[in-house]
Amino acid sequence: MMDDLRTYKFAGFIATLVIVLSFPAYLMKEDFARARSIYEPEPMAEFVGRDKCIECHKEAWEKWRGSYHDLAMDIANEETVQGDFDDSIFTNEGVTSKFYQRDGKFFVYTEGPGGEMDEFEITYTFGAWPLQQYLVPFPGGRMQALSIAWDVEGERWFHLYPEDPPPPEDWLHWTRNAQNWNGMCAECHSTDLRKNYDPGTETYGTTWSEIDVSCEACHGPGSLHVQWAGIDPMARPASLDFELAVQTGDLESRQMVELCAPCHSRRTILGDYDHAQIEQLDTFLPELLSEGMYFADGQIQDEVYVYGSFVQSKMYRMGVRCSDCHDIHSLKPVREGNDLCLQCHRADTYNTADHHFHKEFYQDRPSDGWQCINCHMPQRPYMVIDYRADHSIRVPRPDLNQTDGTPDACSMVGCHDDKPLQWSVDWYAKWYGISRKPQFGTVISAGRRGEPGALEGLVRIVDDRLYPAIVRATALSLLRNYPPDAVIPVIKRALADEEPLVRHTAIVQSEELSPEERVELIAPLLWDPVRAVRIEAARSLAGVPSDFLKADQREKLPEVLGEYEDTMAYSLDFSFAGYNLGNLYANMGKPDEAEKYYLEAIRIDDLFYPAKVNLAMLYNKGGRNREAEKFLLEALDANPDLYEVAYSLGLLYAEIDRPVEAAAYLRKAAEGMPGYPRVHYNLGLLLQAMGNDLEAEAALGKALDLAPDNSDYFYALADYYIKRNMFREAASLAEETLSRFPNHSVARQMLEYIKRSRQ
Repeated sequence: MMDDLRTYKFAGFIATLVIVLSFPAYLMKEDFARARSIYEPEPMAEFVGRDKCIECHKEAWEKWRGSYHDLAMDIANEETVQGDFDDSIFTNEGVTSKFYQRDGKFFVYTEGPGGEMDEFEITYTFGAWPLQQYLVPFPGGRMQALSIAWDVEGERWFHLYPEDPPPPEDWLHWTRNAQNWNGMCAECHSTDLRKNYDPGTETYGTTWSEIDVSCEACHGPGSLHVQWAGIDPMARPASLDFELAVQTGDLESRQMVELCAPCHSRRTILGDYDHAQIEQLDTFLPELLSEGMYFADGQIQDEVYVYGSFVQSKMYRMGVRCSDCHDIHSLKPVREGNDLCLQCHRADTYNTADHHFHKEFYQDRPSDGWQCINCHMPQRPYMVIDYRADHSIRVPRPDLNQTDGTPDACSMVGCHDDKPLQWSVDWYAKWYGISRKPQFGTVISAGRRGEPGALEGLVRIVDDRLYPAIVRATALSLLRNYPPDAVIPVIKRALADEEPLVRHTAIVQSEELSPEERVELIAPLLWDPVRAVRIEAARSLAGVPSDFLKADQREKLPEVLGEYEDTMAYSLDFSFAGYNLGNLYANMGKPDEAEKYYLEAIRIDDLFYPAKVNLAMLYNKGGRNREAEKFLLEALDANPDLYEVAYSLGLLYAEIDRPVEAAAYLRKAAEGMPGYPRVHYNLGLLLQAMGNDLEAEAALGKALDLAPDNSDYFYALADYYIKRNMFREAASLAEETLSRFPNHSVARQMLEYIKRSRQ
């Protein structure tokens, strides 16, 4: 059973600042300014606060005041609180909450832990537009964000989950980890944030240097810059970047985008950010274009912010930076309306009805169809009322909506949602013709479903460096739905890719490599300069016998494994970290430690099914099959479409001699994973043992059709024929196989056996 059970790997919810200084540019930037560091260690910069910046940077400070960064978080008082706390009543799905003041403090009476109604003091505001949230202190240094928020423009209370509020035991309830400020929100709303979580006591000692997103959140600790600026200009020593900790001037597109990405991306944090990292994957791992997070064509679906969409765009590829559209201090657009886009795009070509076929005015007001962003950056609401634009800046494609189910700007709410989709498709074809460029989303969509025909397209995307790294890594991650023999060569190539995100994804997908191949291909990555890649390499090698490693690799592995363990320990307030440590210790042959961390992950989030599945695998390996069955059933009951879990459960039932249940779950897995031959192979073997010959033959044949050169699948079907004296069918199968694969030794041996048997 254990050979076939699938190990679930964390794909990431998973961020921070990245500075990319090219080596040649560094050589040209007054090297002598650094010469003193050869003999003396450079002093460490410290955070000094924005008051030290205002005198010299008053214009920037004035723009920043009142910005979203300035208002990211504040102490709750009469000036900062926008909500109605005048004995205001709000009811949602049977729960009535009351907001009020007492002695100059702000309170809410609402559903608390365990569903009990209670009073909670609000101590901080969170955000300012279009909604404002409120933070409540809890024991253990926790701060929790209420799920009832204030609609600033509508002047009303509303629930962030209005139709289906999470029950108190759910991870999403405002008293649970999904709404925990310390781990989920804090690093992007304050400056110099240190989470300081202690897993031993399950407490936080979270600190910041400034409560909001201030100067040093982007420029880094400023003490050395302040000292340098305090010297008479004529006496100042030559300095790289004016002694700022972070380069923020003269940035190319990738540098600037990665400067903003730590907070404007969906990501997994790898540790506190100290502004010393060189590459963004040193501090966070961005979410791939995962199902449920992004639509197949890369458009935003869940709350993923803007990084993952913008790096797909042609604008990014052509060198457009965040600051080309947004003022870096006020965050406002640098120009209004279409003038923002006309900085680069010719007005006489693009700002005309000949381009977009919409009227400039409609019923005496500007037409929505005339605005560039409505077609190329459609918005979706998050947190009920917060509309955010897709930054992939793409051409509307109603035809892809029709074939792949991906949204298009024409059919979105507020435009032509009152018309059938075909209406938009027809008009689009009339205006622009029927010829269409292929879009990677068609392949990604099919790859998500595991369709056999998508394999070639996924491989092409992975290997094509003209695609954005996030798209290539996503295609690589989907190869898990396909036979190992077909994808291992792709993984081997990706392990040497120039993009860290692709290398990291390749390691995650490399579990089918033999120990010898892992040592050959992955062990060198223990010295990878990028932290996420390096520690993932260590995790992958943790279960490899030490005899396979060279002396320097044996010495290096414990060091990088320690780095991996520290990284996971940082996030042990979330289930994925305990799950990953459980996987690590299971691979290292430490079942007690593995069980401890799996159970901790489940305690934090009972709906986190990967921990239940891998704990079940651990229990199965130890002969604790009743407990294994319990956790697999729990995972599948909560997630009926998890066909890999159905596969694991079917294998478990086959192992403990419950064939009827085994067949039911293996059938479910085969239906849900039609492109995975091993499922059909195991189903065929089981049905054959149960005497269900016709269905067994079909399943074994399906496995061989999907992987015609696989010796196990060939032997299983040929053996099926021979045991039933169907020698003609067996011989025909062997001959056909040899015609396609002349070196297929098992087919040759089988054909010789059949000839001898007929004599």
